[in-house]
Amino acid sequence: MLEQSLRRPAMALLACFAMLAFSGTASADPPSRVARLGYVDGAVSYSPAGENDWVEASINRPLTNGDRLWADARSRAEIQVGGAAIRMGADTGVSVLNLDDQITQLELTQGTLNVHVRRLDSRQVFEVDTPNLAFSLRQPGEYRIEVDPAGDATTILVRKGRGEAYGDGAAYVIDARQAYRFTGSDLRDYRYVEAPRLDEFDRWSIDRDRHYDASISARYVSQDVVGYQDLDANGTWRVDVTYGNVWVPNRVDAGWAPYRDGHWAWVDPWGWTWVDDAPWGFAVSHYGRWANLQGTWGWIPGPVRSRAYYAPALVVFIGGDNFQISISSGSVGGVAWFPLGPREVYRPAYRVSRDYFQNLNRSNTVINTTVINNYYDNRNVTNVVYANRHVAGAVVAVPTTAFVQSQRVSRAAVHVSREALVSAPVATTALVAPTHTSVHGTGARTDKPPSRVFDRPVVARTAPPAAHAGFAAQQQQLIATPGRPLDENARKETTAAPAARVPKVKVITPAIVAQPTGRPPPATPVAPTRDARAKPERPERSGKVERLEKPEKVEKAGESVRSAATPPPASKPEIASPPVDPAAPTARPAPQRPAQVTPREAPAVAAPVLQPQPQPQPQPREQRGKSDRRDDKGQPQPAATPPAATTAPAEIRSRQAAKPERGLAAKSAETREPDAASSPAAASPQQAPAAQPRGRSARPDAGKSDDRKQDADERKREEQERKRKG
Repeated sequence: MLEQSLRRPAMALLACFAMLAFSGTASADPPSRVARLGYVDGAVSYSPAGENDWVEASINRPLTNGDRLWADARSRAEIQVGGAAIRMGADTGVSVLNLDDQITQLELTQGTLNVHVRRLDSRQVFEVDTPNLAFSLRQPGEYRIEVDPAGDATTILVRKGRGEAYGDGAAYVIDARQAYRFTGSDLRDYRYVEAPRLDEFDRWSIDRDRHYDASISARYVSQDVVGYQDLDANGTWRVDVTYGNVWVPNRVDAGWAPYRDGHWAWVDPWGWTWVDDAPWGFAVSHYGRWANLQGTWGWIPGPVRSRAYYAPALVVFIGGDNFQISISSGSVGGVAWFPLGPREVYRPAYRVSRDYFQNLNRSNTVINTTVINNYYDNRNVTNVVYANRHVAGAVVAVPTTAFVQSQRVSRAAVHVSREALVSAPVATTALVAPTHTSVHGTGARTDKPPSRVFDRPVVARTAPPAAHAGFAAQQQQLIATPGRPLDENARKETTAAPAARVPKVKVITPAIVAQPTGRPPPATPVAPTRDARAKPERPERSGKVERLEKPEKVEKAGESVRSAATPPPASKPEIASPPVDPAAPTARPAPQRPAQVTPREAPAVAAPVLQPQPQPQPQPREQRGKSDRRDDKGQPQPAATPPAATTAPAEIRSRQAAKPERGLAAKSAETREPDAASSPAAASPQQAPAAQPRGRSARPDAGKSDDRKQDADERKREEQERKRKG
């Protein structure tokens, strides 16, 4: 009985935990950050996540996981995310592998990126993955990353800041002291490269940075608002007695209203998303609120010191399944909307947690937390009075077909009578299902980039999320719940379509994920040898020790080439050490530059120095003194064994210098024949053990006879000495 009474509460507690876990998983929040395509010049193509079709890229397009961009020849583009600007040069292919509140992970398979990071929180990760390495940007600064057209080399140039390069077996610190060009995927092979002069692409990037740094709008908006710098040249800031700082656009058409010049697109995981045509339209469409100030529209940003949360469109929809509008051919289904005003709550069409719901609203307008919670708990709020609903020209309506097919709203807009708008219900989303065109937009179809560009595998330190399943795999579920995107669980369970693009990512092993503490080691030049299989010799014991295990390098045209056959740097303690503070500077010795040679002259293997082949020559005095030593009476001593052929010359000289020269023996040996060390027979390592050194001291029989005679003489002298004393 007691056991049953204890079992029931335990089972109930487990059930509660399961429900909480399920509810937390089911309501997984989408990212609060998004990337923006902020600048396009030339032929720039775009392919949505999970798709293989390419269309002309449009400015202000939100970018998220799985999206790809290709800048063709003589073209360039700019991506903005958080506190960073990523500029794409010509013939450059970039994919978004992972983008959320904590990580920005890009895939660069070809071309050049100029990355300017203005702000990087301590817990945020900024990673660029290439076919050769994963590069983590650890500090705000300016970085240039280049992958050659063949995809087999990556050049890292840090103009300001600090980063870390990760490969399959090694990790290095890269800073502004040296630029590197890596080949392979294990960081074994690299070159020192001189920092190139600024080219046209660099100068364009610098001009864009100056524009950002001088932005006036940065004083009035949160630093997380994407695209605020474009407000400077397209409007003015005013102070309103009711709302405070207000931005008013200039050069707009008569009768203009927010969310009128642009089109609607379906973007996962947010659903229906507004894409504005104006270059300044991104910030004012996805952050803040709009107010009509005596006939003039003004944009009111959220609190400056709060972290801004992205929203796909801060609007309220009007109508439902039966909402009709009149066109020349008769009545058709329609969709209408108007912008949210200050202190009005935004309810997204996608599922979010309470905390996310609060932050989404408090970061975009000044609003009471109690009001926000009332909206979150009660989804059937129908008695809300929206300020902009009754403003003349604020409500925009289009036929449903124009809405779904991403047509330009300014061309397809239809006038709707005031009576029809007042009687129609409001909704949090347009209750229509997307189509394939809703995902791609109406941009013209373009040729696909070279297939090799996005088929190349890349090295990654952070494992990206699963590839997007593609629209075709989700279409049936989206039709069943029109206007609402799939939640995180349903998206994960969706089987990807066969045509969906899956990035090829090679995640490095966790063993080398520890923070690197050293730069790529400078290579000490080592002379080539005939026998590449010989083992490295030990250096002399002195205050200056050569690190012969370091790779060989050669230099040409300002580049130092590291041999491909050297051991991987990961075997050294300074590379695979425990994690340390990434900001701590690491002192490394300055690289030594060897003599310039061509790459063909570089040896295939970085081998140690062996003893050079000896030539027949007179025996050195020091060596003769060692081999023909004599006792006090001038009797010869047994000869020392000659050094092995693999002994280093420096070591031989060290041992010789340590022993004093025996003057009489050395002088008497000057007329003797050369010993085995200088004989041609000792030049070959195979013959050295069998060769006999020439001279009396090397004959075993003569040596034994001399020893017996010496012992007899010694005993005779001792006996004579005893007799004399006795």
